[in-house]
Amino acid sequence: MTQILKTALLQANLDWENISQNVTNFEQKIKELPQEVDLIILPEMFSTGFSMNAGNLAEPENGPTFRWMQKMASEKDAAVTGSLIISENGNFYNRLYFVYPDGSFQKYDKRHTFTLAKENDTYASGKERLIVEYKGWKVCPLVCYDLRFPVWARNTEGYDLLIFVANWPAARVAAWDTLLKARAIENMSYCIGVNRVGRDGSDLNYVGHSAVYDSLGKQISGAHDESEFTEIVELDKDHLKETRSQLKFLQDRDRFTVH
Repeated sequence: MTQILKTALLQANLDWENISQNVTNFEQKIKELPQEVDLIILPEMFSTGFSMNAGNLAEPENGPTFRWMQKMASEKDAAVTGSLIISENGNFYNRLYFVYPDGSFQKYDKRHTFTLAKENDTYASGKERLIVEYKGWKVCPLVCYDLRFPVWARNTEGYDLLIFVANWPAARVAAWDTLLKARAIENMSYCIGVNRVGRDGSDLNYVGHSAVYDSLGKQISGAHDESEFTEIVELDKDHLKETRSQLKFLQDRDRFTVH
């Protein structure tokens, strides 16, 4: 039986530091999905925008926005992933949740905090990478700036899908396009990037360019303008297996340990 994973990419404008409005907007987009999907992907800090105002915006791990993710996952019978501002044990985290349809979840704290925006002064860095098992797929979800660090993203576990959720500004969107494609090629996996659009509270502009690449770096998502969109893209595991069987590049990868 062919293993197809139907992924929904939600590229949206984020209302600056307005959790209730962003959650309302995404709920409408999710409820309007034109067909059943397996995985719904939201941008980085989807409820607030990329804010350093963690003291006023952070939620506890079992806070209302996380519970909303559980609600959406249950209602759509699909996994939901995206990152939030979380407070835990005296620290703030840019934390990605991967919420399963049954409400269970896994989490990943952004490893590479964005020093250019002084994210490192507000948010603690994560220490562990996450590999999710879902519907026969192995998924590695990462966050924005992690995209620039190929060692951290390296496919040492045989994952099938690499995901980056982001608030990646227009000024460096050429790097976003190039690095998403490169991560797909070098790791011989599907690679999905979901970015936001619009302007944030720091007057930074975002133009999206959310996209899906196959294991040879071919873009298999549609061509969109630089505005809001929702797209459903089907990933084919049999095609991935066939490509890896014919081109055994991953077998020749270097062996290393990240400290």
